[in-house]
Amino acid sequence: MQTPRLHPDTIEEIKQRADIVDVISEHVVLRKRGKDFVGLCPFHNEKSPSFTVSQTKQMYYCFGCQAGGNAIKFLMDLGKQSFTEVVLDLARRYQVSVQTLEPEQRQELQRQLSLREQLYEVLAATTNFYQHALRQSQGQKAMQYLLSNRQLKEETIQQFGLGYAPAGWETLYRYLVENKHYPVQLLEKAGLIKPRKEGGGYYDVFRDRLMIPIRDIQGRVIAFGGRTLTDEQPKYLNSPETELFNKGKTLFAIDQAKTGISQLDQAVVVEGYFDAIALHAAGINNAVASLGTALSLEQVRLVLRYTDSKQLVLNFDADKAGTNAAERAIGEIADLAYKGEVQIKILNIPDGKDADEYLHSHSTEEYQDLLKNAPLWLDWQIQQITKDRDLKQATDFQQATGQIVKLLKNIANNDTRNYYVGRCAEILSLGDTNLISLRAENLLTQIAPATYSQPTPIRREWGNKKSSSSSIPSTERSLLEHAEALLLRIYLHCPEQRQAIINELEERNLDFSLSHHRWLWGQILELKDEQVNLISSLQDRYLELSEEIELISHLFHLNETGKKEILRTPQVVQAATACMERVFSEKRYRHFLELWQETDEEAEPERWRSYYEAFYAEKIKLQELDRQRQFSLTDLL
Repeated sequence: MQTPRLHPDTIEEIKQRADIVDVISEHVVLRKRGKDFVGLCPFHNEKSPSFTVSQTKQMYYCFGCQAGGNAIKFLMDLGKQSFTEVVLDLARRYQVSVQTLEPEQRQELQRQLSLREQLYEVLAATTNFYQHALRQSQGQKAMQYLLSNRQLKEETIQQFGLGYAPAGWETLYRYLVENKHYPVQLLEKAGLIKPRKEGGGYYDVFRDRLMIPIRDIQGRVIAFGGRTLTDEQPKYLNSPETELFNKGKTLFAIDQAKTGISQLDQAVVVEGYFDAIALHAAGINNAVASLGTALSLEQVRLVLRYTDSKQLVLNFDADKAGTNAAERAIGEIADLAYKGEVQIKILNIPDGKDADEYLHSHSTEEYQDLLKNAPLWLDWQIQQITKDRDLKQATDFQQATGQIVKLLKNIANNDTRNYYVGRCAEILSLGDTNLISLRAENLLTQIAPATYSQPTPIRREWGNKKSSSSSIPSTERSLLEHAEALLLRIYLHCPEQRQAIINELEERNLDFSLSHHRWLWGQILELKDEQVNLISSLQDRYLELSEEIELISHLFHLNETGKKEILRTPQVVQAATACMERVFSEKRYRHFLELWQETDEEAEPERWRSYYEAFYAEKIKLQELDRQRQFSLTDLL
């Protein structure tokens, strides 16, 4: 069949129905920013989002690679598909009747589109059949299980369309084929029946099982999950994958939960059907369930379409299997999590209970408290690394440290990584506050191994501390990076502290050492008359400077960690500048110490004494700077 020429009316209707945010958010994690949405461009590698989607204009544009267009263009470029292929896929999805300019091609196109409609119809009829069977004598055992074991009310049973598949081998087959006259091939394509291996004929896929309809985002039944009422294995059986159903791209109860997710700006993901059903029955209507497989990237993107802040709580069982499931889920979406594109929390209910069990003996409010206090995924992983280990034992300490270093190395954001370096340093110091600084520097050294160069001759720039950062060891550079970034963030977000920062820098005779920070500070000083709208003015400038934006764009936004960092800004300003000054004092200290050690006291007593006095003075200076920055190190990190 030759490529059909689609009627302009069909193309226009698809453009009207296919919302660009809806289409793109299946492939890109989008965050609301003003009237538009932003995310990481799928057409080129980038660390800071430059991909913008306008819902009002129904257009997208990437400031990084200049890709742009409408929803159809996006899918064509992403999937390397033709215009016609994309339009037909969208027509199927949004149920648009397809017209072509050649009448003889319409029949074949309508046949392709009508298959999906027929599948929806036969699955809806099957749902009604199972619901009816649940309320007959043969379904009494299943109904009793729902009412007694699961403690569900009739309204919840109806809300989720729960039913019962009778025990006979051909009960559904006979009903749909002989009574309702559906084609056998359609039932097979819907995953409802299978051909017998011997003797011909077909048999029902689901027999003597409690039936749970799985619906798409629009509420249409696309598959079933069946729970056995006997000892038959598997306990849960899902429909096979079909034209409508892909279990790796579907979430149970997403149709019921999408509104709640939007309203609460958070999604709760549980493992089992009945965990999700129990949560909805308890009034927690932002819960969905995975379908017996590890949570996939497609499933995460599906649920994230409905939350602006991209908050995801994984409430998996607290046993070993549940912990493994949580770790697999994190692994699947780790790239998004490390980049901060999704905020993951892990909820392990006390005593190893799942959500359904917990709600049998606890209130909705108690579960909501657990959600509120659930640790962030990094905190949870650190807990998993350190629990069951005796950190006083060398072997356990080394193993835990090694796993922590491996975890922290993957964090892309310097602020977040340094914050967790401080947290882990506290844990590894075992309550000894004197060890926190040492543990932090040890972690930083392993995360970004220091490359100490040979001492260089003393330079005049050291006198005023306005030196290049090129010779700063990487461990100290990491501390300097955070201190300078913190100072700049305070300047940007706390106007009342701006003069204090300028005064502190002048008193200490300090300047920003890292080139991207020095560049931003120069831009700030140039905008003396734009201090009221400083952030907006700076952003207008850096839109044209893609290299600088990657290194400084995070300073223009405050996450929860950033807000906590600047709560006590006067102390933080002093601690940050002390940290900046300490880097250069430490460098001078090492330099004079080495010169002193290399000088012969008897041959050059004057020089020997001057070096000694110089390195000892720097040592005293370092102690004073440490006192100033003991606001503390962990607050700076």
